[in-house]
Amino acid sequence: MIELLLVGIGTGNPEHLTLQAIRALNSADLVLIPRKGADKADLANLRRSICAEVVTNPATRIVEFDLPLRDRTNADYRCGVDDWHDAIAEVWSDTIRSEVSGDGSVALLVWGDPTLYDSTLRIASRLQPAPSVRVIPGITSIHALAASHAIPLTDIGAPFLVTTGRALRDTGWPASVDTLVVMLDGDCAFQHLDPAGITIWWGAYVGMAEEMTLSGPLLETAPRILEARGQARERIGWIMDVYILRRDSA
Repeated sequence: MIELLLVGIGTGNPEHLTLQAIRALNSADLVLIPRKGADKADLANLRRSICAEVVTNPATRIVEFDLPLRDRTNADYRCGVDDWHDAIAEVWSDTIRSEVSGDGSVALLVWGDPTLYDSTLRIASRLQPAPSVRVIPGITSIHALAASHAIPLTDIGAPFLVTTGRALRDTGWPASVDTLVVMLDGDCAFQHLDPAGITIWWGAYVGMAEEMTLSGPLLETAPRILEARGQARERIGWIMDVYILRRDSA
C-alpha cells in the first residue's frame, strides 16, 4: 500500500516547518512537486528551496509534475472544481504508479495546513488505488497574519468565523459574530460592506520574503489595499492574500 504524507509547510517560509514535517519529508520515498504554469513558478521554486534545505535523506527522490488547469468558463462553480479535482487525482495516480513500485511513501508539500481551505485531502480521497493518508499540520496564513500584525484573533470569550470572499460577497456579514477571517478572495469582497465601524488587517504573501501588510479603519484602508494589491499582482504575476475584519461590538 502507498502511504500518502500531506505535509503542511506553512506560508512559504522554510522556518515555518515543524520538526514533524521535516522528519516526514525525509521518511518519504518520493516527494511530489506540482508545477502550476509560468505565472506561478515561484510556488514550485519555494517548494524546491524547502526540499533543498531540509531533505537530507539521499534515498528520497523529488519528482515534479504539471498540475492540470481549472476550467474557469464553467458557470457551475462546484461542478468545475469537481472536474478539476478528478483531473488532478488522475495525474497524481499516474505519477505515483510510474515512480513507486509496490509499497512506498509519497509526500506532498501543502501550503499552510492541509485541513483548512485546501482540497488536497479531497483529491487524495479520489486516488485509485486508495492510499493510507497521514496529515502533518502546518502554520496557516491566518496565524501568520495575526502574528505579523501582533493582534489576537478573538476578543475575550468571543467567536470568530473563517469564510471565503465569495460567501462574504454573496451573503454579507454573518449574524452573531464580530470577527471574520476572509480567505480565497480574488475580488476584494470587503468593498461590498458598509465600512462604518469596521477595522481590517490585511496581508499578502504572508510569511514570504515579499510579505506586505496594511491595517486600519476599512473606509480609509480599503483603497490602499486595492492599490497595493494591484501593483503587487502586476509586479509578481500572482497574489495570495488574507485578511481579518472586526466590527465594533454593540
